[in-house]
Amino acid sequence: MSYIDYIPVSGTILNISRGNDCCSQMMSLRTEDGIVNFMVDSQTQIIDNRQLRTGMRVTAFYDGSLPVPLIFPPRYQARIIAVTGRNEQVMFGYFDRNLLAGDRSLQLNIGGNTNIETVNGQKFNCNPADRTLLVYYSVTTRSIPPQTTPSRIIVFC
Repeated sequence: MSYIDYIPVSGTILNISRGNDCCSQMMSLRTEDGIVNFMVDSQTQIIDNRQLRTGMRVTAFYDGSLPVPLIFPPRYQARIIAVTGRNEQVMFGYFDRNLLAGDRSLQLNIGGNTNIETVNGQKFNCNPADRTLLVYYSVTTRSIPPQTTPSRIIVFC
């Protein structure tokens, strides 16, 4: 599966309501740019299988290569949802053999406290380089590219 076109939207959950059927929900996020709606269904991967609630800070990723209805506020099909803590950020993408993001926007420095696991929560005992990763981090350096020691890495095998 290709994750190259996944686009992040971060915000706070304003509302969760029933979707088109019993297995889907509509989630409204308040972002810096306004309200964005997401359809959440059985194809949506919610990291850690967390129960989504109003007031949670999340980052939802949608596939930018798929068509979307031209409505306002925008409505996307959520593919991945990650719950984030205060001052925590997530980045999803391919990281090369040097753990440099494919778009060269972030360099990872694995620390002793960095938790590395697979999507299903199992310990990942290999080098996470040359893979698609979901990276949780809080601070970066001011260098180019910015560097960070992530608190958690989820490997998409």
